[in-house]
Amino acid sequence: MNVAVARAARWLSPMLVTLAVAAPAPARAQARVVMFVDRDDDDADGVADCEQARVPEGPELFAVARPAVNAAAAGATVTVRGDAVRVLADGAPLATGTAIPPRAGRIALQATRAGRAEVILFGRTITVGAVEVRAVDGAGAEVDLARSHASMQRTPPARLGDDPFADTGDPDALRFVLRGLADDLPGTLTLASYSAEGAPMDALRDVPLGEVPCPSGVPRELTCASTRPIRAVADELDRRHPLVVDRSLTVELGGALAVVSPQLEKLQMIRVGGPRASPVGPIDRYRAALRVFLVRLSPHGPPPVGRDDAAALAIARGEVERANAMWGACGVSFGPPRALDVTIVDPPRPHLLALGCDHGLPASGGVVRVRVEGREIAVTLTAGLRPASAARLVAAAVTRAGFEARVSDNPVMGAGAFGTSDVLVRRRGGQLASLEPPARGPLSSDATLTACIGRVDLEDGLQHFVDVDAVAGTVEERTLVKAFDDGDPATLEVFLVPSFGGGGRIGESFIAADGGAIRNVLVEDRGAVRTGSASFALAHELGHILLDDPGHPDDFGIDTPTRLMDADAANASGPRRLLAAECARAVLQSGPGARVPVLRSWPLGRLGK
Repeated sequence: MNVAVARAARWLSPMLVTLAVAAPAPARAQARVVMFVDRDDDDADGVADCEQARVPEGPELFAVARPAVNAAAAGATVTVRGDAVRVLADGAPLATGTAIPPRAGRIALQATRAGRAEVILFGRTITVGAVEVRAVDGAGAEVDLARSHASMQRTPPARLGDDPFADTGDPDALRFVLRGLADDLPGTLTLASYSAEGAPMDALRDVPLGEVPCPSGVPRELTCASTRPIRAVADELDRRHPLVVDRSLTVELGGALAVVSPQLEKLQMIRVGGPRASPVGPIDRYRAALRVFLVRLSPHGPPPVGRDDAAALAIARGEVERANAMWGACGVSFGPPRALDVTIVDPPRPHLLALGCDHGLPASGGVVRVRVEGREIAVTLTAGLRPASAARLVAAAVTRAGFEARVSDNPVMGAGAFGTSDVLVRRRGGQLASLEPPARGPLSSDATLTACIGRVDLEDGLQHFVDVDAVAGTVEERTLVKAFDDGDPATLEVFLVPSFGGGGRIGESFIAADGGAIRNVLVEDRGAVRTGSASFALAHELGHILLDDPGHPDDFGIDTPTRLMDADAANASGPRRLLAAECARAVLQSGPGARVPVLRSWPLGRLGK
């Protein structure tokens, strides 16, 4: 027998049924009310609502109105026949034979298990058919609605086999299986998704149900019916794939996937988190803090993207929203885009003096001269002095001249002798100071230990690092990034510039593993924004930081262009997939237990809170 028949016409949603309460009269039966067993967790306390001592208000409860007159004569006690339902007074369960508190403002029925029950209240008999919703994963295991969560799809769309209700092995897709008496089961379901703020996102109406065998232990009189595997996906491109368009829903990390009434009111839901199984166990939700800087082409010039500042800010928030969608598959969020810390800034003034410039050769004897806000400062270098020591001598001289100076040491680049060191100069009030070469002669008269003033000139693109200097960055990159450094490596800094110099590059990242002064920083240009879902550039570069890995899976392995961290973008849907192992690595390398905890735990709270 197939349950997907015209029996749907007999399905009465609890949202559509009301009690006709009149003057006192002998108890009499009324039409059957079909309710869903309240096994989800509306208040996000990890306990199923049907097991709680005090139940939060929810649409799956059936409200019972008090009689308008003579409540006492109508019968103010509770009688329940069967164990499928309990009566609640202001959320507290009432045992059969218990008097209804006269001051109770809210009387409701709550279904607790599949089956039938009769409730006598206020002189009326209410017959209840209780239908239970269970979520089942690709291996056929039950996923607890209250204590577990749905996960976002991490595998490409695939065609179902001959039996659309069979186990598929998909680690993320869920089947929603109903249990109840055959006359109580609907023929179809409506499914919906909600954002983390509780706003409706997407819906699938009239999803067909097919009869499936009930698990062992389910009473014989009950029938089981299942949807096909439902995919929780990140965006419309995945949502509209022709192989899965009729069984996919767009979701958001921290939101919910729900069985809803025809009026789209939630009946039962399961929250959306990270992978339910990974090398580090289940992953719920983590959050990273971003600071985004949109760097103008020139002082007071146009923003790097968009026709004006407002458009640029909107584009930046859209980029973060896209990154949230991709990394949501790992249970990672970068926060609501509307709350993004994003600023449009001018290129910084030339405030940085690099000692050793790139190669970091030791001194052979000479003088470094530099003008700070027009005041010339000279420092003598002795033979054998390394860049780090030279930088501290310069910083001391700058401080004596009435400015603030900080030394930032860089690691040794691939072709360097020693690490270079940067002297960052500010005025006493904290504003960036302006550095210039001396009125006459070079910055450094030393034959080996060079000095360079860092300048950010984006007219010809940002000079980017290559393999040999990736751990330190170029002098121009260091001048840009260190101007806005907040000193907290647990905050991720994102710089959006008009372009990179030389062409061919759209994004790059500085990771903690390199041990440089610049870490947990990424730079992308307007070309990265334009590629959109063809490359997911921001999400990809954030991946290098979270995984603390400069490489790509296809550098030394099989090319899999569907993976987010793949080096190319040869897949029509864009590189978007993350493996459970990558999710686990992100938690290990960047989570609360990491040396620099970029990701902090962000527990799932009540939907919309």
